[in-house]
Amino acid sequence: MITLNINGKTQHVDDHDMPLLWAIREVAGLTGTKFGCGRGLCGACTIHIDGVATRSCVTPSKSAIGKAIVTIELLARSPEHQMLIEAWNEHSVPQCGYCQSGQIMAAAAFLKNTPTPTKEQIRLGVNVLCRCGTYSEICSAIATAAQAATPSSEPASK
Repeated sequence: MITLNINGKTQHVDDHDMPLLWAIREVAGLTGTKFGCGRGLCGACTIHIDGVATRSCVTPSKSAIGKAIVTIELLARSPEHQMLIEAWNEHSVPQCGYCQSGQIMAAAAFLKNTPTPTKEQIRLGVNVLCRCGTYSEICSAIATAAQAATPSSEPASK
């Protein structure tokens, strides 16, 4: 048995080789992280491990021992990520919604490392597949969130 820290809570997993996706969904009962391809290609299962965007469907649970695992359930409640969630809604990103948790998790990690991205950096940096094809809206939402998070260089009016 191994112990994992998922969203700040201790979870015990019997199978140390179980993909982290299933430990999150079946053991912890957090279903926001989605199963997509099962091969780490689509990104629907993206989570953060110690702040790094990680494809949970191909990550063995044992590799996350002693690390902080964050899922969409915790990130969505985080004040520091509210601008990203608001931008997602402002740009009407969700269509079917299936990939959205993976998209938002990937975008949050991307913006942490690239706070003032160009459109090209966004396009290349957030690689989660969307069957609905809302890539333009996704890129716009990420750009809006980045802009909202960047302090203005203009002096404040009195």
